[in-house]
Amino acid sequence: MKKIAITLFLILGSLTIQAQELTWQTDMNKALEISKKSKKPLFLFFTGSDWCGWCIRLQKEVFKTPEFEKWAKNNVVLVELDFPRRTPQDPVIQRQNAELQQTFAVEGYPTVWFVNASKKDGKINLEKLGSTGYLAGGPAAWLANANQILANKKQ
Repeated sequence: MKKIAITLFLILGSLTIQAQELTWQTDMNKALEISKKSKKPLFLFFTGSDWCGWCIRLQKEVFKTPEFEKWAKNNVVLVELDFPRRTPQDPVIQRQNAELQQTFAVEGYPTVWFVNASKKDGKINLEKLGSTGYLAGGPAAWLANANQILANKKQ
């Protein structure tokens, strides 16, 4: 009986943890729909997930913290624009990411752009609010900077 109870506890615990994880979009069209419905800006995270040390560090120190998760759910639509070296990637996503990299003149990783997005006559309009990258100081420092960028859009 104890084994069953422990097994159920572990299964329910893992489901709860999975339910709390953030959803990172990889398809810009889907992200645009979510942004439009939620009226939240896009959070474009340009990363080299399997090779960029600073990207991995930013994920670990900020993006995978409860503070960031709570903030992100309330403020932005997360979009991961990945440029992996070892991990296979869909060619459509590769092309989309490369086009966005050029549009935003991203030269280094990690780079995060905050943008308001709209679609008019089938064309995507991206209004740049500001950008940032890795910042030392953990989630408090990083989120203070992100809030500053988002506050500028309201002025």
